[in-house]
Amino acid sequence: MSIIPCTANDELRGRILEFAEVLKTQAHSLGTHGLDEQEFYDSGLFRGAIERIRGQFSATMREKRDFVSRVLNWLQDRGDIDGWESAGEANRHDYTVELPSGRTCAIELKGCLDGNNTNIFERPPHCHEFVMWSVCTNPGANPRHNAWSGIHTRLSAEIISKEQRVDGLIIWDMVCGTIGRPCPKVEADPARLTVVGPFQLPPPCIYLFPATIPSPRNNPKPEPQQLDQVEFLKILHEAFGGHDDEVNRVRMGVKYEGVDTVRKTRVKRDDEVVAKSDWTAIRRS
Repeated sequence: MSIIPCTANDELRGRILEFAEVLKTQAHSLGTHGLDEQEFYDSGLFRGAIERIRGQFSATMREKRDFVSRVLNWLQDRGDIDGWESAGEANRHDYTVELPSGRTCAIELKGCLDGNNTNIFERPPHCHEFVMWSVCTNPGANPRHNAWSGIHTRLSAEIISKEQRVDGLIIWDMVCGTIGRPCPKVEADPARLTVVGPFQLPPPCIYLFPATIPSPRNNPKPEPQQLDQVEFLKILHEAFGGHDDEVNRVRMGVKYEGVDTVRKTRVKRDDEVVAKSDWTAIRRS
């Protein structure tokens, strides 16, 4: 078992690498720039175009927001949630969801979890629940690397050092279950796909974090929450046909070693440890 059931499509990744090499060596033959091969590469035109495309893909949130909006609308239409709204650009979080119990869940939208943006968050003071939602639209990304990078390398360190609770993490988007990111949940049973607008979605991958902030002196090994304790994650899990043995529980331990604060992360699914770290120092700049 691994930290997340899905894997990168090695065949697709190979094709991406192959096409990237072709693009690097044949780019001068594309378009109407009027330059010969040497002039083309010396001019910086190729590098500039690549950086522009890369920036456009990285910066745009429209596709990701459209996906999340469709899911939240679908949940509201079913009566699973009472309502939701975009939090607006003035807030660090992206959405607030009104839950049937009267509780409010704030959602922070993230990308593939392997970048510094994962470290930037602020739990809203008014919310009862605060969850991260990773929408990684790059089919060539490695989901296992990204999940571990996000949970251990970035989020556990930030939760401990900032003393801000994150109740859980969703790793799930429109690429899940496609040829770019095969999903074992639906490969074994295609009937588990749920249609939401143009998407056919497998059950989400859900990670439950501790309900209290890990602290070396007062709270060195807080227990991860149960699914019943995080209402929005329970709603999402049940609405999309998740199985209880697919839910991940993340333990974050912390202690002092000399002058360093160190933490250990362990992820369990179906009572089996699927990923764990050694004691790792929290380095703050």
